[in-house]
Amino acid sequence: MSDGWGGDVVRGSIYDFPKYYDVLFGSDWRAEFHFLRACFERFAALPRGRAVRSVFEPACGTGRLLIRFAKAGYSVGGIDLNEAAVAYCNARLQRHGFPASVRVGDMTRFRSPRQWDAAFNPINSFRHLLGEEAAAGHLRCMADCVRPGGLYVIGLHLIPTQGERIQDEAWSARRGQLVVNSYMWSKGIDPHRRIERLGMTVDVYRPTGRMRIEDEMEYFTYTAEQFRTLLARVPQWEPVATYDFAYDIDTPVRVDERTEDVVFVLRRRGE
Repeated sequence: MSDGWGGDVVRGSIYDFPKYYDVLFGSDWRAEFHFLRACFERFAALPRGRAVRSVFEPACGTGRLLIRFAKAGYSVGGIDLNEAAVAYCNARLQRHGFPASVRVGDMTRFRSPRQWDAAFNPINSFRHLLGEEAAAGHLRCMADCVRPGGLYVIGLHLIPTQGERIQDEAWSARRGQLVVNSYMWSKGIDPHRRIERLGMTVDVYRPTGRMRIEDEMEYFTYTAEQFRTLLARVPQWEPVATYDFAYDIDTPVRVDERTEDVVFVLRRRGE
């Protein structure tokens, strides 16, 4: 299908286009990667002073961070519901000489064959869990697969109860001759179900032409207090620090009614 903008228009999920997804979300990996490594060093309390050497990512997508950790010498693993993203991630790992260690799996009911030193879930992937029961189930699964003293770092947008809130967002990325531009906006929140509907357009420019992906997704919403209440339901996790999306390890933030973007550093309590 095409429209007046001069390119093809596809109505579907950005997750079904792993190459374009990876260009769009993989371009700014450095800040997150170095922040996560700093978190591991500062907050992990593994037995006998062991350093974090293995990491796991639920909802890992194309593995934009996992490949960086693998190259840095970490053992890596992950799960994702999207088969195309999992295939893309495993192919890249193998291309660089690492095992195909990512599998298709549901964040709310999975079992890992091993325990990991740390885990992470950035850029709102946690909010794909559409309800507190699903989110609590996920946190329990993660408590089973992260060893005591290990970390789980979650990044998400909260709904501020005071002040203005960001309603839209745009960003652009390039890889070689491929350019990907995106625009995401809120279509509204159902306050009873706590579901936010988001629209997204992704414009892809290639030497051979251009296309637009029109996507729509749902996110579960949390205020700061609602997220604290959720964490209290899963006492295996101890909140140890909070940051914003500046990813400055030396500048923690206090989460209050005006907070929107936040990174929670959780530590797995001992048995």
